[in-house]
Amino acid sequence: MKLGARLPAATRNPDRSREIPLSEAAQEGVVDGSSGRAARKARQPKGEPVRGVVQPGQLAPLVDEAGANASPAEPGYHELLPIEPARALALVDFSPPSVGLGERLIRMAYRLGMPGAMFSGPRGKKARTRLLATVNNSLPGNRMAGTAIRAGHFLVHGAKTPIAQVDFAGAARVAPPLEKTVHSFSWLTDLEACAPREQGAPVAERILSAWLQANPEPPAKPGKGPAWSIGNTGMRLANWLAHAPLILSGDKALRSRTLGHIAATARWLDRHVTHAEDGLAEVAGWVGIVCAGLLLPDGRPRRLYGEAGLIKALGELMGDDGGVLSRSPLAQIEAIALLVRLRNCYHATRRDAPPAIERVVELLVPPLLALTHGDGGLGSWQGAWAVSAEDVDGIVRASGLRTRPLRDVRQWGYQRVVAAKSILQFDTAPPPLPAHARFGCASTLAFELSHGPHRLVVNCGGAASGGGLVPVRLEQGLRATAAHSTLTLDDANSTAVLLNGMIGSGVTEVSVDRKTLTQDGGTHATRLEAGHNGYAARYGLTHRRILLLRDDGTELRGEDLLLPANRKAKRGKVGFAIRFHLGPEVDVSLTADGQGAGLLLPDGSYWLFRSGSDEGAVTVEDSLWVDGQGRPQATQQIVVQGMVSRGGGTFGWVIKRMN
Repeated sequence: MKLGARLPAATRNPDRSREIPLSEAAQEGVVDGSSGRAARKARQPKGEPVRGVVQPGQLAPLVDEAGANASPAEPGYHELLPIEPARALALVDFSPPSVGLGERLIRMAYRLGMPGAMFSGPRGKKARTRLLATVNNSLPGNRMAGTAIRAGHFLVHGAKTPIAQVDFAGAARVAPPLEKTVHSFSWLTDLEACAPREQGAPVAERILSAWLQANPEPPAKPGKGPAWSIGNTGMRLANWLAHAPLILSGDKALRSRTLGHIAATARWLDRHVTHAEDGLAEVAGWVGIVCAGLLLPDGRPRRLYGEAGLIKALGELMGDDGGVLSRSPLAQIEAIALLVRLRNCYHATRRDAPPAIERVVELLVPPLLALTHGDGGLGSWQGAWAVSAEDVDGIVRASGLRTRPLRDVRQWGYQRVVAAKSILQFDTAPPPLPAHARFGCASTLAFELSHGPHRLVVNCGGAASGGGLVPVRLEQGLRATAAHSTLTLDDANSTAVLLNGMIGSGVTEVSVDRKTLTQDGGTHATRLEAGHNGYAARYGLTHRRILLLRDDGTELRGEDLLLPANRKAKRGKVGFAIRFHLGPEVDVSLTADGQGAGLLLPDGSYWLFRSGSDEGAVTVEDSLWVDGQGRPQATQQIVVQGMVSRGGGTFGWVIKRMN
């Protein structure tokens, strides 16, 4: 599916023996779990606080459904509250679990390289490698993907790849989603979900044998192909241990070889985990280490070492409100899944996870729920596709939490407004730091709107699914500002979109203000205002967006303002485009006067989009939306475009349900 004609242009940037006692829960060598206490300390930013880029002033006129000017009942608005950029989010610093002096010494000695057998085996004799418990997996798998594996294919985001054609050594690079599926062994969860162990085990062992033959031993250091990235290795070790009945129930020679590889992988991670490619990958590495410490003999020193490293890595992964610093819902889900799998390993050995880990799970779930729409699926933000309600519900149930979504995730950068059946999501933060971004997107001041189970306005999303049915060549375009429902200038990104998921210069400051208004007639509305400086350096303009959603959810009024960044405005004009990507179920048609569009939803409700700007023409163009399974769907977008003076301009619009 080809993206709209103007979308690719936005990628142009000026910057940028019982051997396996699987039936027993614990045996000798299983030690009591230590209770940990985590102290959360907000790391204060240095220097002066970031100043907002938006100046106070009067609310510019909005437009009603007929396009006439109107002034809402509001005497003015407050000084905008500046927030720290995503590049400077306060990190959460966890202290290691509290243990006694002896265990601290053991942890220190293990970190310095002393073998674990020195602390547990008689006279330092190394115990025979075996598993100490069977893990009960609570994470949901994809039955369709599991069925495809049994049929001889890896099914990733709708694209089938024959298993026989996969290069398990990783010499021939393939799409990142397939690489991750193959080398992290996440497919074991899907295989377990679709068939009983007796049918799934032979399939898993065949794939495992091929992988072991291509990767007989760990390399000297990380980065030697995707199989030995820290993230994939940590997840692979955790998946091998969690799904041991699938890979260790058959041939004795393969079992012995696999156990030896598990032990070697754990030792390799001990040495290299701190050289992870990003924060989430380091968390995955530490999770693998702790899982091995729990389920392998002589594991107490490794567990103590891994718990300390994991707590610290978690503190550096997320902000104070629980949102991961990559700002990606996919990373949020992956972090929850890693900790749930680790908790399952603790329970298998009759231990409770350290309180700090449980607290992190409690922090991670509410921000994720803040990005759910009326259909239960997620919004399309920072490379994520619209993850389905089934997948979201599965991960939340696996977490064991019952909680509400956060309304104002200020540090993570998303605002959520619920008004009757309508849900509004608004991105009010800069893109993530390059160190955190896997698929960083220039989405600042984009919004999504849903009504009941139907999505009216969306973002394209799905950059992280490139390599499935979404072509890899579209990945960079899907991360562009034009792939989001917001304003662009001169077809340029508000923040530079670089290769390999990286983000360059652009938005560094965002101001945001939120309040509830009482209008004439006693009706209420939520007003959101935010501004960014992404276009200030190139065009001398700052972008401010005001959104006003009535509490009955039937009307969203908006204004996009371009204001001079300096007192002396630049001369000339620049092209602008305000895009409203529409949900896949929306039937759109332009109005007769060319200043609006009618939107028909499957439930029969009719909505009207009106533009109040005489400087911009309203058109309908092709677009795409990546669905809950990471597959592209053809959609359309409303585009208001024209030329605007470098001295600034105001563009009002409204989306209203008609009776």
